[in-house]
Amino acid sequence: MRSGNRTFGHIRHSEQSEQENTVVTITEEQSALVESVRTYCEANTATVAQRDALTEGGTESTSTKTVQDMGERGWLGISLPEEYGGLGGSFFDEVLFLEASSRGLAPINAYGTGLTAAQTYLKWGTDEQRTTVCTNLANGRLEAISLSEPGTGSDLGAVTCKGERNGDEYVINGQKTWCTAAHLAENLLVLVREETTEKKHDGLTLLMVPASTPGVEIRGIELMEPRTVNEIFFADARVPASAVVGEAGQGWKQLMRGLSVERLIIAATSLGAAQRSLDDTVAYVRERRAFDKPLATFQALRHRLADLHTEISFARSFVYDIAQAVDRGEEDSLGPQSSMAKLKCTEIAKQAALEGVQMMGGNGYTREYGMEGQLRTAIAPPIYGGANEVQRDIIAKNLLGRP
Repeated sequence: MRSGNRTFGHIRHSEQSEQENTVVTITEEQSALVESVRTYCEANTATVAQRDALTEGGTESTSTKTVQDMGERGWLGISLPEEYGGLGGSFFDEVLFLEASSRGLAPINAYGTGLTAAQTYLKWGTDEQRTTVCTNLANGRLEAISLSEPGTGSDLGAVTCKGERNGDEYVINGQKTWCTAAHLAENLLVLVREETTEKKHDGLTLLMVPASTPGVEIRGIELMEPRTVNEIFFADARVPASAVVGEAGQGWKQLMRGLSVERLIIAATSLGAAQRSLDDTVAYVRERRAFDKPLATFQALRHRLADLHTEISFARSFVYDIAQAVDRGEEDSLGPQSSMAKLKCTEIAKQAALEGVQMMGGNGYTREYGMEGQLRTAIAPPIYGGANEVQRDIIAKNLLGRP
């Protein structure tokens, strides 16, 4: 392996805290959390090659080792209530953790999905459901959500997977797809159609289904990045009526807060990914020479990097502001603002990786330098968690009303 990979694959982030570029106050404890996560990532997940080594392979496609390590260090479940097994911190603490982990290339997608599920259980679930899920997450055991179907991705209201009440049980039949880490999860949060109604968003119910339930078959779907998502087949899978999350027939309404939080989670991890791509590109252009001078002296590159730095800094301030509004109980911040955050941060992350590949030239297209791996990872977030086209629709509806 050439020295280039060692130079540009292990970027130190100690020169400046990016949080200094925001107008949001960061406490000493929060700064210490971010630095601890960075130190861990430098030792364990600092390069794309390390991340890929952790995540390749069907049954371990989302690294349980990293998640378990972070759980042992007390970093998981930061924002979950202590009474249910979490750490009782703020949602802003959680955002800082997610951003720092993603910047360090830690494979934590599955934890983010579990956190989304936990928000729904916390809002609508029973004490037993809340305790089970929050305790699992805080200890590095994963939870998954099972919403999309082959014919219904962004249009979740059109799901057809049936959950039929039969005495004291629900019998589930149908198929789900694009489920993150279902093959590693303890439980699945499943959206089913309990009854056919005039309005498609009515008649939907959320069920907490143990992944080991007879009649549940989980298969892997390989992606262009080294992790696996799942499709799930339900064939007369039975769960007790107590598996209902919240109120039967109200699944659509109950999902809304969790999905809004999911957008902020994706925004935070995308911020970290964007910053990592910028970090690595800046390190490269500082050391790479062309025409007898460093690439960092070429105005065309300097201006593009300045634009990226500005975009990332503004997006960071916006996400931090929303997170702190959530902590203040301002639920309105979980509406169109979370869509704006998801839209902007995921597109910046993709652009930062594309710019990195371009500025590194041929080296950017090789696996050795790592930027191509960051690009592969950055392509998915504008699609999942509600495609960015849907986020634009949400923003436009809030601005202009329905067409």
